[in-house]
Amino acid sequence: MSVAAESPSPSLPSLSEGDDFADILDAELELASAADSASRGEPPGSPSDDEAEEDEEDLVLELDAVGQGSHKRCRVAEQHQDQGTATRPEEDAIGSVKDAQIKICPPHTGFIGGLCYICGKNQDEEDFTGVPFGYIAEGLRLSNSEMDRLSGSEVKNLLRERKLVLILDLDHTLINSTRLHDISAAEMDLGIQSAASKNDPDRSLFTLQGMCMLTKLRPFVRKFLEEASNMFEMYIYTMGFKAYAIEIAKLLDPGNVYFDSKVISNSDCTQQHQKGLDVVPGADSLAVVLDDTEYVWQKHKENLILMERYHYFAASCRHSGQSLSELMQDERESDGALATILDVLKRIHTIFFDLGVGTALSSRDVRPVIKRMRQEVLQGCKLVFSRVFPSDCRPQHQIMWKMAEQLGAVCCSEVDPSVTHVVAVHAGTEKARWAVKHKKFLLHPRWIEACNYRWHRQPEEDFPVPGLKEDKGKEKVAEIAHL
Repeated sequence: MSVAAESPSPSLPSLSEGDDFADILDAELELASAADSASRGEPPGSPSDDEAEEDEEDLVLELDAVGQGSHKRCRVAEQHQDQGTATRPEEDAIGSVKDAQIKICPPHTGFIGGLCYICGKNQDEEDFTGVPFGYIAEGLRLSNSEMDRLSGSEVKNLLRERKLVLILDLDHTLINSTRLHDISAAEMDLGIQSAASKNDPDRSLFTLQGMCMLTKLRPFVRKFLEEASNMFEMYIYTMGFKAYAIEIAKLLDPGNVYFDSKVISNSDCTQQHQKGLDVVPGADSLAVVLDDTEYVWQKHKENLILMERYHYFAASCRHSGQSLSELMQDERESDGALATILDVLKRIHTIFFDLGVGTALSSRDVRPVIKRMRQEVLQGCKLVFSRVFPSDCRPQHQIMWKMAEQLGAVCCSEVDPSVTHVVAVHAGTEKARWAVKHKKFLLHPRWIEACNYRWHRQPEEDFPVPGLKEDKGKEKVAEIAHL
C-alpha cells in the first residue's frame, strides 16, 4: 500500500532478512496511518480536535492487532525510520509539514474491522470483494490486487532466503487428539490420563483442560519442525476450530519460533469443506502441503504430499484394530512417518534451489519437482490387478490404480511376460497363480500404499497375499503324489 504518490514507500524486498508477511503488512498499515495524518496537514500523532483523537486511537488499536506478538515489528519500524524521507511527509525548518500527495481511496486495498485502513470508509458502503485474513488480524480483508502485490514481495523474500512454504495439517499428521469421554477402558487401565498430566518437559502426551481433550504429539515432530524451519516458512492449516488450533500450536511451538500468527483454521477457509492456498501469501509454485486427507485439497493436489494417518488413541482407530496406546507402542522416531517425510522435503528443497541450473529462480515451480520424485518410486514396475476392484467399475478410475501410476508404475489389465507384479487380495485367482508359476511378485494392495507414504519401493516380501502358503502346500502335495 504505497501511500505517497511522489515519495513511494521502500520496496518490500528491501526489508531485513526474515521479515514475514504479517510484518510487511503491519509496517505498511502503520505507514498508511502516518500518511493519512499528513494529508490533513497535521504532524503525526497531533490530532486537530477531540473527535480526530478518538478516531486515531481506534485506528491505532486496530492496527496494533495486525501481526500482534511478532518479535520483528521493531526491526521493520526502524528500517522505515531510516528511510523516512521516502515514506513520511517532509518537514521544513520550523517543523511545519509540507503538502504531500496521498493515494486516495477507492480503490480500497483492504478493510479491518469493517473500515478501510487507509481512508476509514465503511465496507458496507463499498462494492468490495477480497481475501479474508482473520488469522493475522480479526476482521482483516485484503483486495485481490493488494494480495497479489504483497504475495509477490513475499515470494522475493522467500527466494532470497532460500525458503519454500510448508503447509502443515494437525490431526493425524502432526498429532492425534481424543475427547476425555472417548478414552477406552484399556487406556484408562493403563493410566493414560494421569500420564498426560505429568510435569515432564520431554513428554508428548498433554491434557487440554479447557477443551476436555487429550493430545499426543507424533514422534519426531519437534525435530521435524526444527529442521524444516531452516528450509520452509511454515503454516498450520487445520479444519479444526481456531481456539483448538491455537492451543495445539502452543504445544508444538511453545517458544513461538515457527508459526507466530501463521495458524489457519476452518473459519479462515474461503470455500466450505475445502482448504486453499488463496489465504496463504506467496505463490502456489513455492508451496508444499502435508496432509492426511486428499479431498480437502481439490485445487492443489499437485502441491500435496499425502501423510500416513497417525492413529494413537483408541477412538481414532475403532475400525482398524487396537490402537497404539492400547498396545503400548508408538512410531519409531528414527524411521517413522515424519522422519521419512523430512528426508523427502530435504530432497525437494535441494532439487528446487540447487539443481535447477539454467532456469531463473523466480520461474521455478515446486510442483513438477514433487511429481518427478514421486514417479521415481515405482519406475520400471508393470502391475496387473487381480480382483482388487469391483467388477462393475473401470479399474483405470480406481484410487489404487491412479496411485500406482503416480508412483511411476505401468498398470494393465492382462498378464504378459513384461508384467513384474500381480496385485491381489487372495492367492487363489487365476492371475495370482500365473504370478507364482512365472516367478513374478505377488503382493497385497497395501504394498502400493506403503510405497506411496514412504516414497521408496518397499520390500515385496513384507506384503504377502492371504492363501499363498496354503496353495503352495497343495502344489507340493500334488507334486509328491505324482512322483
